[in-house]
Amino acid sequence: MEKALIEQRFHDIEENYKFIKNNIAEAAIKSGRNPDDVRFMGVTKTVDSLYINHALELGVDLIGENRVQEYLGKRDELKLDGVEKHLIGHLQTNKVRQIVGEVDMIDGVDSVKIAKEIGKVSEKKGIVSEILLEINIGEEDSKFGFDSSSMLETVHEISEINGIHINGLMTIPPICDNEGEIRKFFMNMYAIFLDIKAKKLDNVSMDILSMGMSGDYTEAILEGANMVRVGSSLFGKRVY
Repeated sequence: MEKALIEQRFHDIEENYKFIKNNIAEAAIKSGRNPDDVRFMGVTKTVDSLYINHALELGVDLIGENRVQEYLGKRDELKLDGVEKHLIGHLQTNKVRQIVGEVDMIDGVDSVKIAKEIGKVSEKKGIVSEILLEINIGEEDSKFGFDSSSMLETVHEISEINGIHINGLMTIPPICDNEGEIRKFFMNMYAIFLDIKAKKLDNVSMDILSMGMSGDYTEAILEGANMVRVGSSLFGKRVY
């Protein structure tokens, strides 16, 4: 029975992967871009290594994990050759030492304090950490992230921290009632992204705009996202 359930879930992941890749391609073309210009991140939160490895075999080459301990606990069981690894969840100061140097990028850097800590630990380890800055685009009290209105000043400040390099921005918009509403948040993010990119600041490359998850990744692509984070639509409903 268990083998049959595993095989069924493998099949579901395969079908989901094809469906998502097709949706990404269609949205990219609609937005006037090549489908290869949009990176697809498989979000592995609460997913067993068995199923993550199956997705990697299918062609997923970028994964994102929310929690430091969960990533480190699963890492040795994963077939990660040629796979890019990101930490995408809120990072606590006391976990920085454990994760710096263990992933390719730390997404969701949401305060100057955490950026400074990443820089300090990175310098001690003799590396430069690649990071994304998280904007709280909906200005929600329940979410982490920088205020969009002062983002340029924030980028200036963080870009001067040794041991880190800013690669772009990420966001999680509010839950919206309709497509038009959510696309406004994505559109605002894209405008901020382009504005900062145009400034050509030292230590800031603005290569990545990470926005869009399982429920809204096509809308995000239509508004300029070049990285989407998809978990439950790929692996199935999360089991906590």
